[in-house]
Amino acid sequence: MEDTYKHKGLRKQLVEEIKRKGIEDERVISAIGKIPRHFFFEKIFDIHAYEDKAFPIEAGQTISQPYTVAFQTELLEVKPGDKTLEIGTGSGYQAAVLVELGADVYTIEYQKKLYQKVIRFLPNLGYQPHMYHGDGSKGLPRFAPYDGIIVTAGAPAVPEALIDQLKVGGRLVIPVGDDKRQSMLLIKKISDHEVEKESYNHFSFVPLRGEQGWSP
Repeated sequence: MEDTYKHKGLRKQLVEEIKRKGIEDERVISAIGKIPRHFFFEKIFDIHAYEDKAFPIEAGQTISQPYTVAFQTELLEVKPGDKTLEIGTGSGYQAAVLVELGADVYTIEYQKKLYQKVIRFLPNLGYQPHMYHGDGSKGLPRFAPYDGIIVTAGAPAVPEALIDQLKVGGRLVIPVGDDKRQSMLLIKKISDHEVEKESYNHFSFVPLRGEQGWSP
């Protein structure tokens, strides 16, 4: 794998594009600008890596649009050392962004084929999140509570298990809607019995699979 001047130039153009679309967090922008996104693509498709669009990967999943990755990450407000849970490892790109921000990342993937690929791939790039295979719709309770939880698949509703696994003061970012189109929700845990919800733009994610998601 090689990160050429051409790749770096395309990455710089991508950064400028997501800034034009409203991303303001300089740490998020820096992470997007640093990570060679083409490493997450099959070589034959790397021309598409720096286009601001989602792209199909294995197991019927996608690598999310860079703007979407940046938007969700910006909402999460990750601080160095935050214990952060990602639901839906996918290609590993979002996990890499979180690691770049200094988070202590736990990530879980429903599709075993993707999990088996990413546990070898991400460490080869120098990223070492805690990676697990399983039903992310139920969270990862054995390591809870978390400062932040990010869900990278569309859910029919907010799984209560994820709210339960948040620390008080923690933030959950999750797309909720039908299996084609979702609203991005930011849920802030105010106390053990109270949350605040904010709704943002519409997005389109692959469906969240599992007991609290859509049926496989």
